[in-house]
Amino acid sequence: MKAITWHGKHDVRCDTVDDPAIVNPRDAIIRVTSTAICGSDLHLYDGYIPTMQKGDILGHEFMGEVVEVGPKSSLKTGQRVVVPFTISCGSCYHCSKTQYSACENANPADNQDIGREGYGHPMPGLFGYSHMTGGYAGGQAEYVRVPFSDVGPLVIPDESIPDDKVLFLSDILPTGWMAAENAEIEPGDTVAVWGCGPVGLFAVQSAFLMGAERVIAIDHFPRRLELARKFGAETVNFEESKVYEALMEMTGGIGPDAAIDCVGLEAHGAFADNIIDQIKASTFLGTDRIHAIRQVILATRKGGRVSMPAVYGGFVDKFPLGALMEKGLTLKTGQTHVQRYLQPLYAAIAEDKIDSTFLISHRMALEDGPLGYQKFHDEQDSYTKIVLKPGQAAGATAA
Repeated sequence: MKAITWHGKHDVRCDTVDDPAIVNPRDAIIRVTSTAICGSDLHLYDGYIPTMQKGDILGHEFMGEVVEVGPKSSLKTGQRVVVPFTISCGSCYHCSKTQYSACENANPADNQDIGREGYGHPMPGLFGYSHMTGGYAGGQAEYVRVPFSDVGPLVIPDESIPDDKVLFLSDILPTGWMAAENAEIEPGDTVAVWGCGPVGLFAVQSAFLMGAERVIAIDHFPRRLELARKFGAETVNFEESKVYEALMEMTGGIGPDAAIDCVGLEAHGAFADNIIDQIKASTFLGTDRIHAIRQVILATRKGGRVSMPAVYGGFVDKFPLGALMEKGLTLKTGQTHVQRYLQPLYAAIAEDKIDSTFLISHRMALEDGPLGYQKFHDEQDSYTKIVLKPGQAAGATAA
């Protein structure tokens, strides 16, 4: 089969690889009908996430048709399913608490020491996202093996709902929703969202749905800021305004009630701290560029809430821990417990309460995946979201 594979920094390829096979009784094999390039995939593309190996199949946002099942799978051949990016057993301590992204059993034993050494505990199992998270083949492929298929996939019974409307249930929609939920939004709140990529834009939409009175979206790409305004957000372009000063002016000197960091470890901008972080990263003296979360903590009002769905990977310095403590801020973060949100968000999509397709800018053939990575990396203003379609003729198609 064809699949998008990682071979090093800025080197992804469309290779011919072995077809997946049933390994465990709860497995299923999915023929992928739609898959997407996620913003967090760019961290792999830029070489920031450790324990990737040459030839690893990428992709954690995908859906498709069930073509084969193990004897203990609850799925049936022919069913159309969306697959969460988190791999979860459904029965361990964390899964019993619906903390699916903290599953104890999804990451194979021979990979668990990697996370334990770096983070204190084994990492969860994720599709297509390094051997630290299980080394699972991802979904940017014609076929994919889905472990614990009786727990994760959501069956889409309504054939009239196109892939585009439900594909993002695999990751970015529930991630944006959980980001807003972790911000503990109350009616009348002012919520600031750093980063208007796909997760940030879903967080903007979710914040309004949860009762925020004002949402202030922060970015520097005009197209993304325009999309945020579509939902009623006020916007700050950090290349044109000083963010902290703008937020203080917009909130009467108090600061936002809640803030959501959707930027992560590759913050942009010619800021002194960011330049220092960039130098450290380029000389292997550091990993993450954390300008966004520094700014979030300093700008959020005293007693406010900070939600951090953004991906960070390593150890950082100049973290404003004193401000976090002295201001009495609450910080919530973590990978998304996707399975917790699938049914209610699917219902919201079916009832047209959530716009789930607005950010798709381009569709490409699977074989054009390497070009898609390059475009998504280099032209983020115009390439807001790329959907790859196995079987489609080569050539990018604007949405």
